[in-house]
Amino acid sequence: MTNCRSRSPLDSIGEPAVLRMIRRPELRWLVPLADSTIYEMEQRGEFPQRFNLTPRCVVWDLGEVRAWLEARRSDSRSGRLKTIHYPDVRLRRTRPVTA
Repeated sequence: MTNCRSRSPLDSIGEPAVLRMIRRPELRWLVPLADSTIYEMEQRGEFPQRFNLTPRCVVWDLGEVRAWLEARRSDSRSGRLKTIHYPDVRLRRTRPVTA
């Protein structure tokens, strides 16, 4: 019987004791954000910076990404993370939305 759960490339490694770099497919599995969002957050200094191993190979430090995720989790639980509150469109004077 096969396991229906998709396996991460990180499932078998556990907590690394040494410095580990990850490439884009592993980053996408860990951080469910669009590439453009990650790029914009890197430019603003809100996400760990990528760096080039070679001119065509870009990687992120796995430890920095995990620390970023833990910080986001704790900020979210404590209420320090900003959330966007959209206006109630039913209260608009022009073109009100009816349900």
